[in-house]
Amino acid sequence: MKYLLTCVLSFLMVTPALAEIKIQEVTSPGGITAWLVQEPSLPFVSLEIRFRGGASLDLPGKRGATNLMVGLLEEGAGDKNAQAFAEAREDLAASLGYSVSDDALSVSARFLTENQDQAVALLRESLVAPRFDAESIQRVKGQVMSGLRSDVTDPDEIAGAAFDKAMFGDHPYGSKLAGTLESVEALSRDDLVDAWKGALAQDRVYVSAAGDITPEALAGLLDGLLGDLPKTGLPQPEDITVQSTAGVTVIPFDTPQSVAMFGHEGLALDDPDFFAAYVMNVVLGGGGFEARLMKEVREKRGLTYGVYTYLSNKDHADLMVGRVASANDRIAEAIQVISDEWAKMAEGGVTQAELDQAKTYMTGSYPLRFDGNGPIANILVGMQMDGYPIDYAKTRNQRVEAVTLEDVKRVSARLLKPESLRFVVVGTPEGLESTPGQ
Repeated sequence: MKYLLTCVLSFLMVTPALAEIKIQEVTSPGGITAWLVQEPSLPFVSLEIRFRGGASLDLPGKRGATNLMVGLLEEGAGDKNAQAFAEAREDLAASLGYSVSDDALSVSARFLTENQDQAVALLRESLVAPRFDAESIQRVKGQVMSGLRSDVTDPDEIAGAAFDKAMFGDHPYGSKLAGTLESVEALSRDDLVDAWKGALAQDRVYVSAAGDITPEALAGLLDGLLGDLPKTGLPQPEDITVQSTAGVTVIPFDTPQSVAMFGHEGLALDDPDFFAAYVMNVVLGGGGFEARLMKEVREKRGLTYGVYTYLSNKDHADLMVGRVASANDRIAEAIQVISDEWAKMAEGGVTQAELDQAKTYMTGSYPLRFDGNGPIANILVGMQMDGYPIDYAKTRNQRVEAVTLEDVKRVSARLLKPESLRFVVVGTPEGLESTPGQ
């Protein structure tokens, strides 16, 4: 059986063409809703569960509690200690995964159809009856703290943390979700129980499934799996408006190559201009080697191996962000080129050729994401959390194709703000000094 699951998981499932994928909305007797793509060709099911809130729900003074709690969900539940839980999962040839981000606690389950009932029962135990044994707490806490110690020697981690602090200040987004050595060391079992009760609640849950399961079977398992969770959890944090000023923040660090994070306020997912901004970003820095920044910073001047930008959409804030790394004696020039290209696109938008190329890239690559039960289930739950309609997968490329040259020019002028573009540089850059502002 274990060999069978290995084969199933490693097999790149031949899925229907994107236009043929049928997404069904399923509602349990208790009112829990899920999205389903039924695919019976393999005896295998992928189940994705998201709880909105994630690490941003940490209580004051308890930073890192949600992250540590999530790391303990598979360390024993009900009458099973960590070893017994692992053995039960192994015997079922099931895969259970737990993770946390700023805005979501994610649970991923993969199991064979013949083991569905037992696998779901084991998953339920981990969600409604985690043990939080003292031995497990100390072991996982040690792992988290080891990672935090490693982060202080990683220029990328230092840059990311400093950039987040500059953009978000005292909001939960402005600090590492794993916490600090001091905050994690101080966390008690009661803190973890509080985090568990506050994060795993029915008022913030999203569910999707893909594979060999019927709508009736999915509806039947939802209440048993999630019905015993608290009805409500901790309140969500406040929204934040990002404010930044143009300039550079230098954080000295002894390394031959400087790392820079850069950006400013972004655009919300539900903004009418979002798809135009999405296309614009592909041209600017999100389209790989064809992006303007890669051509100008890498290909023409050889200042970096890679530079990229992306729209970072969080539940309570939105950013336009980028990253570049370059030798200490060349990072100043790389930053200048990026700033110049930022201003150039803000003023003039993109060319028709760039727009056409970006659309081809975006529409051609999108169907490739739907390459198996796991990716499909993950996409479905993401669509729900982002507030997209159930037919979004079929209409997404149409939205991209509808973007015009004038749309991109308008959103470039609106979104790209040279006067707010802040660079956070970690290294020993030559010719760069910190400038006032954040």
